[in-house]
Amino acid sequence: MSATKVAIIGSGNIGTDLMIKVMRGSDRLAMGAMVGIDPASDGLARAARMGVATTAEGVEGLVAMEGFDDIDIVFDATSAKAHEAHAARLLPLGKRLIDLTPAAIGPYVVPAVNIDDHLDAPDVNMVTCGGQATIPIVAAVSRVVPVAYGEIVASIASKSAGPGTRANIDEFTETTSAAITSVGGAERGKAIIILNPAEPPLMMRDTVFCLARVEEPGQLEEIRESVAKMVGDVAAYVPGYRLKQEVQIRELAPDQPLRTLVAEGPRPTHQVSVFLEVEGAAHYLPAYAGNLDIMTSAGVQVAERIAAGAATAQAGGHA
Repeated sequence: MSATKVAIIGSGNIGTDLMIKVMRGSDRLAMGAMVGIDPASDGLARAARMGVATTAEGVEGLVAMEGFDDIDIVFDATSAKAHEAHAARLLPLGKRLIDLTPAAIGPYVVPAVNIDDHLDAPDVNMVTCGGQATIPIVAAVSRVVPVAYGEIVASIASKSAGPGTRANIDEFTETTSAAITSVGGAERGKAIIILNPAEPPLMMRDTVFCLARVEEPGQLEEIRESVAKMVGDVAAYVPGYRLKQEVQIRELAPDQPLRTLVAEGPRPTHQVSVFLEVEGAAHYLPAYAGNLDIMTSAGVQVAERIAAGAATAQAGGHA
């Protein structure tokens, strides 16, 4: 079985970590090109040292490269605004795009939740690092009881946030909030990101708060079981993903003000609090950069599933 060739646009932290994951850990994918716009970037230099074809001429340089026609999947690890131009250029050429920016042109994909729903989409969006870490938990709760409001707080080391991540802060909150509802199943969602400047750098931590309506006592244990299963599902492709402490569920006081958070309708009865930690595999940046690891691991997971589906279809066509 021949590996599916991929290109990565964006030679920063995310793109470089992604390249290393493809080369070290994937049997289904093979690097076809690393694309940047800064000839002096560490990512392009590292790619060249690892024998990967490179260009510093952006997407036009990619299109002009020898071997471009052999590339089936293109990862975009640049910025939300740049992805709009990249999609306009590459989609008409028949390339499948996996968008690691918050551009959200294509459908949101969180592998542990909905990977099977959008494998045929030409351009899939990987939401954000915070979304990949927390939306599975919102989904785990909403599979048991209605979630009126889901709020996530992602705290990452400032050193792990490159220029692209910083340029996308506004889009991060908007895209993640939207995916909390459309993928996570909450009626309303809010996302907050913190770039923590502490030294030494702190590991990625994520907090999930859900305001849920629990109608039967047995559902409390079902919520805990659903969260535990989901953590295991995510950890299957992000080994450093784990619960930091036990799931906390407390009953809401009847007079607790909630009207600014929830829509009209049945009042939520409980707050579910889940505290997560994501340790990176240290493929590029140190282990504190779990935000890189969860984003790139999720992207590789989707690309491998797309490649597997294409291989199956091809085999069927030759049968």
